[in-house]
Amino acid sequence: MNLIYNVKDKPKFLQCLMFAFQQLLAIMAATIAVPAIVNNVAGAELSASAALFGAGVGTIIYQLFTKFRSPVFLGSSFAFLPSMFAAFAGAASMEMGYLGIIIGAAFAALVYAVISVIVKMVGVKWINRIMPAAVIGPIVAIIGLSLAGNAVGDMMTGDVVNPKTEYVTVDAAPGSEAYAEVPEYAVADENGVYHYTVQSKGTVMAASPYAALACALVTLFVVIICSTYGEKRIRLIPFIIGILAGYALALVFTLIGNAQNIDALKIIDFTPFKKLAENGVGLSTFISVPDFVTIKAFKGFEVLTPAYIGTIAVAYVPVAFVVFAEHLADHKNLSSIIGKDLLDDPGLSNTLLGDGVGSFAGALFGGCPNTTYGESIGCVAITGNASVISITYAAVLAMIVAFIAPFVAFLDSIPACVMGGVCMTLYGFIAVSGLKMLQPVDLNDNRNLFVVSVILISGVGGMALSFVTGGGQTITVTEVACALILGIITNLMLSGKKHEDSDEPQQVIK
Repeated sequence: MNLIYNVKDKPKFLQCLMFAFQQLLAIMAATIAVPAIVNNVAGAELSASAALFGAGVGTIIYQLFTKFRSPVFLGSSFAFLPSMFAAFAGAASMEMGYLGIIIGAAFAALVYAVISVIVKMVGVKWINRIMPAAVIGPIVAIIGLSLAGNAVGDMMTGDVVNPKTEYVTVDAAPGSEAYAEVPEYAVADENGVYHYTVQSKGTVMAASPYAALACALVTLFVVIICSTYGEKRIRLIPFIIGILAGYALALVFTLIGNAQNIDALKIIDFTPFKKLAENGVGLSTFISVPDFVTIKAFKGFEVLTPAYIGTIAVAYVPVAFVVFAEHLADHKNLSSIIGKDLLDDPGLSNTLLGDGVGSFAGALFGGCPNTTYGESIGCVAITGNASVISITYAAVLAMIVAFIAPFVAFLDSIPACVMGGVCMTLYGFIAVSGLKMLQPVDLNDNRNLFVVSVILISGVGGMALSFVTGGGQTITVTEVACALILGIITNLMLSGKKHEDSDEPQQVIK
């Protein structure tokens, strides 16, 4: 594609700041979502601002290892979520769990380092052999398509939740689990079965999905119009303009909803802003130090055991190989966008080391291992801005804003529907980038056709495998990794001699 700014280009300072802010917006939602999910599932207290700081540090480390030749941002990895759950589930204390996720990130970084050494020794030709365009193209497409459900789901979701209370009738037969909890007022029928009503409490999304969708579509269409018809300066910052437009509409809906008590219009959750002044206005209202996970992990050494370390290794090491596959796909995709093979320059060994060490650094601060972000790559593709300096500025900006409480609150308040509108374009561009890699592939040749078909159907169909270890930990091989493995096997099986009965390419079987 035609880039407005190439890898080594250096836009002016103020332009770089604007581009950096856009990259930050592109990766922000997913980066701070990971600690939120872990907190919700494992009962931890990971800090979103610390995760943002860790992402910035990890990206700087990645850029140092790649000699500032690879324009990609590192953010919190969703692939390691089950591993992080396992770290807290197997810990004797919460502090031990915090230490566990740091140790786990170290194991993952070690896997990357070992693979990096192997690549350094034997080169990357073997990778091009087992993963030609017929393999890597549909894999990149699957990365985008596998995220499609997240984007669409977010587009119809606001951030405000209301308490939900409902009454449920329970039939408690003798010997059942419910029978042991029968209240005193309950009366049994002729069969000895108690029928009673209990109160169930929960939460429900307040906003109407149609109101949320309206905000998402405004965001989406503004991004599309700015990217397609905007002048050069506008085309470079479509996400900023789109998010601000979607946020403005969501704000109007929410203010009307609050004023008229219409739940269906309540989209933006103002809780992040309310927390700034819940203890009065002071310095902490504007500047706050992120709650770094390393500080919490110190007491974990007191109860650390070899068995727990083994549990962490089993939970993290297999996932690191899965993320390695996604690392390859991301860099192949980015290579096609910038017109330069990153596996050769700066080299796969360097990108792996940068990703591994950067991932460990991210965990030291925020607890969440990092990985190369498809959102960042999509941002490069859509804007045509591959300047590494912009990525570096974004990393520094992420580290700085992690200390600025109002800004973190604003980022946290951007509703899911607005980010969903942005992600529809980002994930879509990832998918299309993968399909573009297939342009030179002869799909009239059944060998290529079968390879591509196997990958697309297994990936879109969600072929993910989960294994339970002896320690009770669940290891999940994602649909992207499963599709890649199956595609490699199919490609190697069909990569023998060409058919001798004809010099013409085979026709597609119908």
